[in-house]
Amino acid sequence: MGAPEIVSEFNVGVVDAPPLARPAGPRARVWDLPLRVFHWSLVAAVAAAIVTGELGGPWMVWHGRAGLTIVALLVFRVVWGFAGSKTARFASFAPWPSRLRSYLRGQWRGTGHNPLGALSVFAMLGLLALQAGTGLFGNDDIAFAGPLNRFVDDTLGGRLTGWHRWLANGLFALIALHVGAIAYHEVVKRHRLVKAMWTGWIDGRIDSRSFGEGTRTALVVALALAALTVGAIAWAGR
Repeated sequence: MGAPEIVSEFNVGVVDAPPLARPAGPRARVWDLPLRVFHWSLVAAVAAAIVTGELGGPWMVWHGRAGLTIVALLVFRVVWGFAGSKTARFASFAPWPSRLRSYLRGQWRGTGHNPLGALSVFAMLGLLALQAGTGLFGNDDIAFAGPLNRFVDDTLGGRLTGWHRWLANGLFALIALHVGAIAYHEVVKRHRLVKAMWTGWIDGRIDSRSFGEGTRTALVVALALAALTVGAIAWAGR
């Protein structure tokens, strides 16, 4: 029975890719362009939110902007999770019990997020949604108030601010797990996960069928909903 691979997800999934030592096979498009743009934009937005949040003071304005960017990206990802290409859709990698059992027994074969990696994807997206959501209503009583803070009383606003700070610890833990798992796969397993998320392609003995890019209509809808959501939040906070 093969041992399961370690999770490596921040929406970069663990790809069922061969080590570089194996003979090269056909290339397959694993990640579509919108998903890749989403991934690296989310990395940048989360990094900006962490740095500006730690700096505090006048940087909190940029912390709020980074948070709104994360909200927009999450809205986009939800839409793309239903209308994007095959490997971008939640249904294609949802960690159902049957898939998890198959993976833990070493019987899972697939291209894209493996079942354990899928758990990390949903955990990261869910945690970021909670983190951004609480930040919208938070207030540090010093330099920053979320755009929706005026819709809650001081008690609830303070409580949400506390949750926002507490959830940051979970976010740091997931990021550390992600980076460690990526390093393990790159160095030990010799799986080029970073390259795959950058180019969208992966080489080896895998299914060579294209997974497509999703429809242009779906892309327009996803971008429009993301923009409308952030616009509505900004308007409500005026």
